[in-house]
Formats: sequence, structure tokens, C-alpha cells
Amino acid sequence: MIGLISATAAGAVARDRLAAAWPERTRVYEGPVGDAVRAAFAECERIVCFLATGAVVRLVAPLLVDKASDPGVVCVDEGGRFAVSLLGGHGGGANALAAEVAGLLGAEAVVTTATDSVGVLGLDQLGVPCEGDVAGVTRAFLDGESVELDVEVPWPLPSLPFMEQNPTLGAVPGTGAIVRVTDRALDIGDGEVLLRPPSLVIGVGASRNAPVDEVLALIDGCLREAGLSPRSVARLATVDAKADEVGIVEAAARLGVPLVTHSAGELAGVEVPNPSDAPLVAVGTPSVAEAAALVHGGELLVPKRKSAMVTCAVVRLPVRGRLAVVGLGPGARDLMTPRAKAELRRAAVLVGLDQYVDQVRDLLRPGTRVLESGLGAEEERARTAVEEARRGQAVALIGSGDAGVYAMASPALAEASDDIDVIGVPGVTAALAAGAILGAPLGHDHVSISLSDLHTPWEVIERRVRAAAEADIVVTFYNPRSRGRDWQLPKALGILAEHRAPGTPVGVVRNASRPDESARLTTLAALDPATVDMMTVVTVGNTATREISGRMVTPRGYRWQESAREGVR
Repeated sequence: MIGLISATAAGAVARDRLAAAWPERTRVYEGPVGDAVRAAFAECERIVCFLATGAVVRLVAPLLVDKASDPGVVCVDEGGRFAVSLLGGHGGGANALAAEVAGLLGAEAVVTTATDSVGVLGLDQLGVPCEGDVAGVTRAFLDGESVELDVEVPWPLPSLPFMEQNPTLGAVPGTGAIVRVTDRALDIGDGEVLLRPPSLVIGVGASRNAPVDEVLALIDGCLREAGLSPRSVARLATVDAKADEVGIVEAAARLGVPLVTHSAGELAGVEVPNPSDAPLVAVGTPSVAEAAALVHGGELLVPKRKSAMVTCAVVRLPVRGRLAVVGLGPGARDLMTPRAKAELRRAAVLVGLDQYVDQVRDLLRPGTRVLESGLGAEEERARTAVEEARRGQAVALIGSGDAGVYAMASPALAEASDDIDVIGVPGVTAALAAGAILGAPLGHDHVSISLSDLHTPWEVIERRVRAAAEADIVVTFYNPRSRGRDWQLPKALGILAEHRAPGTPVGVVRNASRPDESARLTTLAALDPATVDMMTVVTVGNTATREISGRMVTPRGYRWQESAREGVR
């Protein structure tokens, strides 16, 4: 919950704007400001104060306990010009909240944390738990000192430009600062930080009414036996029949991890070293703990261990890289989605067409490895992105528009298998951008057809064009014409002309949303294909499409519109 506090009428106006925009996320604290701050500090994860920073400093100073538990605090001046991240920038989420508040109020976010000022992620922003000398190691890399990166457990982390990876896993650190990516329970020295990837799955079986303390004690014993950290536990796993077993459910809750369940049939198909007749009779599988832990593969670090009422096994998950397939939109920076920008900054490796890479180079974190290639190398880019992800990297594969529309998602997913995580990030397509420029040509059923026969035989393309023509569907042509392929567009227009009047509106948009954007309305009979190139999309209306006040409009067919037209007559 985000607490909102103001002291004046001007501050209350901005406060109420946030409350109206985020009704489920915010709570307004009324009354004396001091009482309001104390109450919000005790009850909320984050606080926005519409007060002077000096006043807020004095109010919160006596309340501070620990940076790991104190709420993030953002100050907004009464003029609504600045949203200042005052306290808990990373751990408390104040930096991110300041950006959100600034975006909503039209203010400027003010963030002063050292890592943000140099454009790198802090060690506590990498998406995995960290422990150790975070402040000391952060000072070391900000001062330009060498920081060694020791990856014992590969994990898809963002770019870490300030670190030099040790090629020998588990190497003994030297005298400099070191960051270890590990799930082992280690003593932490000065100048050392441990990053805890969620790499462990604990399989659990239990007799009915097994107490939670016994479940937790056996889990703790298994982790200690193998020298593993509980902070790297990703989840508990068991059989479906134990989904409501209170001891297991409560153990997962106390550990702060999800509980996943699998059918007895699925677990029975998992090969385990220690099958047993008891669970086979009770729940229909010869193994619960080992099988539930191993169902997605991995290394069995702790075979089945038993207490009076509980069984437990621990598996280290296989390395899973992360591939984000990102649509950049039609070209304008303000039409790129916030999620696309976040994925670009999340990536350690960027793969893309050279001209698209140039569009986003300034959004990348320092140290991001860029693998770019030219036109015609789509298959190579898809294969490269998947291979990098299989090595455990965080990869972003970029394409224009939406990555799933005539772009990189299809070849990448054809290349990928279930050994990597794939995230799709949608983008504004060229057809949608062109449609917005032209008016509302896509107001009813519509289809996009690429006229490039590089990957699709012309006979197939022609059949699709003819079907769209006969069905009276609005058509947007991608890849309409190039220097070496100049006859397909006239042919396609001719097919449409067999079913549509010569005066059917046609919209022609080149480089939609880019600085050299151009757009014009013409008709099916008047369009000169020679004026069209590969940077153009051509939208041909259906029999109901009209030009209205210089805009291309395809009626949706609402009954009230028909009634209004009848009334005008």
C-alpha cells in the first residue's frame, strides 16, 4: 500500500489525483501531518508526501529502523514539479515510485542514488536476493576498482559492466571486491556480496496432519547437509493429493515461496533413485519428494531424507536463460512501450537488425553485449538469440512494430524449445500506426497480407488476396513493392478491383511515426504503384469505407449510426 499525505490545499489536489488514479494501491492519511506520517510509516510499504523535503526528513528521522524494512519515501513539492526519491530508493522502491508519480503528475523524477547516476543497476536491483557487503562492493565499482564476478550458478542477470567474470567457477577471491552468484551457504567476508539465484526446488511428501515445524525442520536439515542457502529456494513441490496438506502449505508460506503440485501419473513417470511402495499405495506414485523435485530435470543434490512424518529431496534446477522478444513499435520513441524499454535495460545481450539496434542503443545499460547483423540474416539472428539464452544469458531480440507480426518472434520460437524462458513484448504495428494517421480505416474486419514472395509462394499470396477481396475485408499490404519486385502490388490491386469500386479509398503511409513520415489518401483506381516502396503500408478499404473530412473511415456498423443517418435523410 502507498500512503498519501499532504498538509495544504495545493498538496491535496495532487494527492487526490494519485488517489483517483490508483484507488487499489493508495490510502489517504488525514489529520495532523506528524500523526499521519507515523501511521503511514508503520502501515505502508511506500509513502508519498506532498511536503517540503526538509519537513519530511525531520518527521521520518525518528522512525528509521533499517533500510531493509523502512518504507520508501517520495516527496512532491506543492507545485507538482518534482518527485524526489528521499528514502529507500532501491530496497524501498522509492526510485521506481518517483518515476511513476512524475509520469502521472507531469513532474520530473529526482533520483540521486549513485548507481542510477551512472546508468547501472545496483546489486539490490538485479532481481535476486543479495547479501553481504553491498555498500562496500558498490563503492568499489563506483570508484573504478576491479570487482570480480564468480558465477557458480549461471543465471540470466542484466548487464554487469563493472565486473570481470572469473573463468574458474568457485575460484578463491583475491584481495579485491567480489560478487558470487551462488546457492551455497558461505561465510561472507568484507568486500564480498552473494547473489542468490532461485535455483533450488525442494520436493516434499508428508503423512496426513504432519506438523509444519517437522516439515520445516527436515527442509532446514537437508539444506544444511548440502551446504545450501534457503534464500535460493525457488519453490516447494509435491503431489496433487497433498495440495491442501496444512503442514506443507504453511511451510511454503513461511519460506515465502510458491507451492506447486503435480499429478501422481506425472510423478510416476519420473525416474528416481529411491522409489518406495508406501507412496505408491497412498497416492499412486512410487516417489513424491524426489519425483516432485526432479519433474523438470536438474541435479539431485539431496536424495530423499525422512523424518517421522515427512520426506524431502533437493534439486538444483537446470540453467534456464531468458529470451525477451521485443517489439519496438513503428519508429517513434514515444510509441515504444514502457515494457519494451524495461526489457532492453534488463538484457545482458541484445540481438537485432543493425538499423533497429541504432534506434535503441541509448536505452541499453552500459556493458550490454550487442550482436547486430544486416537485412536477410533473420534466421541467423533468431538462432543466435536462442543460443545465447541457452547459455544462461538474459537476451533481448528486437524487431520493429510488433515482434510477432512479420518479425522475429516466429523464427525465434521455431528455434527455441522448453529449455529457456521466452517473454513476448508486444509493440504498435505499422498497420496500426498507419491506421491512426489515416483516420479509422480498420474500424471493421481487416487483414494484413505481405506481398513479399521471398518466403511465401506467390500462388499462396494471390489466393489470400482473392479471399480477402471476396470477403469484403479491409486489407493492409506490408512489403508492397521493391526495386526487384514491382509487379505484385499492381496484381493484388487488380484482384481487389474485381470486387470493389474504382473510388474505394486507399491510404498510403510511408515511415509511419518517423520524422520523414508521409501519408495520403487516394482511390483504388488512382493509386500509382510506382509511388510505393518497402517503407510503405497500403490500406485498401472495403465497400463501406468512406473518405470523411479528409480521413479514411470504415464504419463499424453500429445500429445507432444507421438510425442517425436515417434521421438526417
